Amino acid sequence: MRLHDLKPRPGAKHRRKRLGAGESSGHGKTSGRGGKGQTARSGSSIRIGFEGGQMPLYRRIPKRGFNNAQFTTRYLPVNVGELEKFENNARIDTEAIRKAGLANGRSDGVKILGQGELTKKLIVTAHAFSASARTKIEARGGSCEVVAAKGATATTEPARAKGAKAPKAKPAKKEAKKSSEEAQS
Repeated sequence: MRLHDLKPRPGAKHRRKRLGAGESSGHGKTSGRGGKGQTARSGSSIRIGFEGGQMPLYRRIPKRGFNNAQFTTRYLPVNVGELEKFENNARIDTEAIRKAGLANGRSDGVKILGQGELTKKLIVTAHAFSASARTKIEARGGSCEVVAAKGATATTEPARAKGAKAPKAKPAKKEAKKSSEEAQS
């Protein structure tokens, strides 16, 4: 092979579309721009979905319901049968599960599901467990420990109505005064 034998791959090079080269060329007269109007002019562009000022389709269609997608907690599923890889009496956490290649990708946590059989006693730490997975792990003498997920917030107080104010904290001065009086007597 010599330098003069080199040529680009088939399809890599092609002739440019020659516009306005007469009627018989197929690209003459209007040069593929259709009739007159806004799109026939140079420098013209209309954004996607624009319908000439008419109410566009994406605004005409009714939107129903509440989309909670941005608030969901996404778990990576791992079945109980896949935990057979680990040794008996092993302590398994999310790090170990990820290192073993059982859960890959971005998520808020790992959820253990009940598909498959388990023959070993394991101590499993994860963000969530299905009921069947919990029973299978505990049936073999193992235990399930739940860790709070990244996106989840642990709150102990009940949710308040929208616009309701939080209850005021009582001042600690009275309690301190009582304790000092008790200490003196």
